[in-house]
Amino acid sequence: MIRTMPLWSALALSMLATTSTATEKTLQAADINRLRDVAAPVFAPDNERIAYVVSSANTDSDSSVSDLWQVRFSGGEPQQLTFTPFHSEWLPRWSPDGKWLAFLSDRADDDTSQIWLMPANGGEARQLSRLKGGVTDFDWAPDSQRLVLVSEDAAADPGKDSRGEDKPEPPRVITRFQFKEDGRDYLTDRYQHLYLLKLSDGSSEQLTSGTNDELLPAWSPDGKQIAFVSKRGGEVDRHLNYDVFTMAPEAGAPLKAVSSFVGTDVDPYWESRPEWSPDSRKLVWLQSGEDKWIYYAPWQLTVADVTTGTITTPARIDRSFYKPRWSADSKSIYALVEQSRNTWLAKINPNERNPEKAITYLTTGKRFAYDYSVAKSGRIVVLDGDDVTPFELTAIEAKRRTLTDHNRFLDEFNLQQTEEISVTVDGQRIDGFLLKPVGYEAGKKYPTLLRIHGGPVYQYSHEFNFDWQFYAANGYAIVAMNPRGSSGRGFDYAKAIYADWGNVDVKDVLAGVDEVIKLGVADPARLGLGGWSYGSILTNYVIASDSRFKAAVSGAGTSNMLGNYGHDQYAREYELELGTPWANFDNYVRVSFPFLHADRIKTATLFQCAEMDFNVPCLGAEQMFQALRSLKVPTELVIYPGENHGLSVPSYLQDRLQRNLAWYDRFLKAN
Repeated sequence: MIRTMPLWSALALSMLATTSTATEKTLQAADINRLRDVAAPVFAPDNERIAYVVSSANTDSDSSVSDLWQVRFSGGEPQQLTFTPFHSEWLPRWSPDGKWLAFLSDRADDDTSQIWLMPANGGEARQLSRLKGGVTDFDWAPDSQRLVLVSEDAAADPGKDSRGEDKPEPPRVITRFQFKEDGRDYLTDRYQHLYLLKLSDGSSEQLTSGTNDELLPAWSPDGKQIAFVSKRGGEVDRHLNYDVFTMAPEAGAPLKAVSSFVGTDVDPYWESRPEWSPDSRKLVWLQSGEDKWIYYAPWQLTVADVTTGTITTPARIDRSFYKPRWSADSKSIYALVEQSRNTWLAKINPNERNPEKAITYLTTGKRFAYDYSVAKSGRIVVLDGDDVTPFELTAIEAKRRTLTDHNRFLDEFNLQQTEEISVTVDGQRIDGFLLKPVGYEAGKKYPTLLRIHGGPVYQYSHEFNFDWQFYAANGYAIVAMNPRGSSGRGFDYAKAIYADWGNVDVKDVLAGVDEVIKLGVADPARLGLGGWSYGSILTNYVIASDSRFKAAVSGAGTSNMLGNYGHDQYAREYELELGTPWANFDNYVRVSFPFLHADRIKTATLFQCAEMDFNVPCLGAEQMFQALRSLKVPTELVIYPGENHGLSVPSYLQDRLQRNLAWYDRFLKAN
């Protein structure tokens, strides 16, 4: 499962498709290595320059790398700032005085991620921090002379033998309830804490300590306080009660809890830190529901007046907000707001009591906005895209003005626009998409793939999906639904699958397939499906419920929840939603339906997993592969070495595309 929108859209990139001039060139799997992922825009204090990150594939080292770029709001060609083909730079942050650009990079001699510094007008970067635990996040002090950063307790040094070689790592002693996390490895007695770093000499001082993580720091504009997020009280691994705290920028300073809700305030997975108003009087952050609803409840705006302690909840509509930030006059809040199939940038009046009137949308239409930046002057750039457009930077003015164009190579291809479709199931409207194959001819029926999104609380939007375009270029129609359990439609819609996975959401995605058959696009004798993470989990439910699919690809999924308890990183979430296996055995049996009834599966299924995935470990794919192998249903298992939940090695991403297509072709086009 993916808890949130890892909003993770590592492949959601593309360029404007001009079908009137596009050639007939066919999109190839290798073209995925030409994509450029634009991210993390931030205005400089001069209100003109915008720093951002561009990630790409280095096919020499077979790794994904990122560099810093900048573009001027007034226009002109973007300028590359860092040139490190075998290392990465990310999280750019201008110093408040405009003299420096700080960022994270993994180019240190010890391969840790550290803070680096370059002159704002260009020049060589120098390493500023040297913490053994590396740096994962930071923020500038308003005096531009200090930074607050997050670093994990350093691992024990195993020492050297008489030859100078490293001795074996000491045993890992586990006492925590949550003892593993994808991307962080096993969780022992090492925690993430705040440090103060001086610009003058690079010296650091630890601000917080203990058996808690302190995350997402934000320095108040008046320089007097640092806000951050942490869990306190009880056994913190058992609950999701994150809270917002403040402290003076001094070692050992007392912590003050700003939030009081018994539930999630700013889960770090949301990529949305608490933000200070420019007058330093208020903080805005995102708040979810009580623990039992884990990731099903929409994320809502919450504002605290730190001088009075008053907490308000503006613009409470039944939708999720992302990345709230204040206007320069401290009177308005900007945020991304998710709707069905779209996410838009909005400006919110926190004093308006009518939630609908409080929100003014600055972007609209069939678009997916992922990030943005607001200058002190009020200038705005948004990072968004659509069906055939990558995430690119656009100036928000009376007329949108594109600032970056990093994937113009896609003009060579005839990319397909998606068509919106909706069906009714159990009296509920279910929204989705249809992507017709390149060269579509009306009246002709095509092999069709049902694509299923991860999450489960996520949704398909008007965004570029390379795999969809790749399959369409190879003669496949795509149907993709946002079944009950998806985001973008409110709390009740999301929690419809709570503790009941693979029931109503199976009906909803199958109804989408039926609709595309009814439209005369899909050939009912040539149906396939597939997905990653919860998309794989739901794929397994579908093939155990409906035998008409001839081929499936199930990546990073699981179906034996009894076997997964204690093996993945979700024991807390399992207990909140399903209870414990010994006290709620029937719940685990119900959601393990595809594994316990594998004998109903007739679909040839390719299973895939990532070797180091602690989110959805290989155990789930291995068990389903073993079951189908035992039943003599055509199946294969592919393991991607060394990878976490989201694949990043370019050759693996290309391999997955080619392998998936070959699997579908084998069973859907052989005759």
